[in-house]
Amino acid sequence: MAVTRRDDTCAPPAAAPVPAAGGRRPRADRARQVADVLRRQVLYGDLRSGALPAEAELVREFGASRNTVREALALLRAEGLIERCPGVGTHAVAEKYPHGLERLLGLAETLREHGEVANEVRLTGLITPSREISSRLGTPGGEPVVYIERIRRLNGLPLSLDLTYIPRDLGEPLLAEDLVRNDIFVLLERIAGRPLGRAEVMLEAVNADPHSAATLDAPRGAALLMLERLTHLSDGRPVDLEFIRFRGDRITMSGSMSRA
Repeated sequence: MAVTRRDDTCAPPAAAPVPAAGGRRPRADRARQVADVLRRQVLYGDLRSGALPAEAELVREFGASRNTVREALALLRAEGLIERCPGVGTHAVAEKYPHGLERLLGLAETLREHGEVANEVRLTGLITPSREISSRLGTPGGEPVVYIERIRRLNGLPLSLDLTYIPRDLGEPLLAEDLVRNDIFVLLERIAGRPLGRAEVMLEAVNADPHSAATLDAPRGAALLMLERLTHLSDGRPVDLEFIRFRGDRITMSGSMSRA
């Protein structure tokens, strides 16, 4: 997904993948393998916000042909992660931020070490929810719930569009709090008088609809990460249903798994 503005005359177009003859692995497959390694180095390793090695060095490092390396770099350029300019070299130009899935944290808590998370509160108020929302929050059908819509920015850049539904008895006191400077999780625990306990999470890729694209300053149809999360208090009560659309070029989701 290419979202970084740049001068498209800076680099030649990528060559089309050409299958190798004689049963050899197609160059496109090898290029993707090289791109996968470089992507991690650009986002989390020694190549962050710096110059990439010269093509000849990458050829030696990966044992790949020059055309394969160029194809791998073209893939990363199409993702908006690098810029490649003849005579200048290739540089990392984008940074993604890690969002763990192992602990129940608000966004500001999660990304504290990466900068300041600012909240722009777009809409708040009571709404009559759908039956699905009522069922998941455990509220009677037709009973209003509090709705909050926010844009979350990290270091000034739009990161996510958050749509949040909260039961009325907790949500109305929440609206009197400072939603610009505080995570909802922290405020909910204070109002409820008990800690949050657990959450069910679903993550999927979606395309940016016109509203999301305009709000997040992303191209229409750009890839977003949609995080759907239902959070419960420590006593099991569901208190926060969120639909969070993250810009796919600015966030990565990670976790740790074990085989029991």
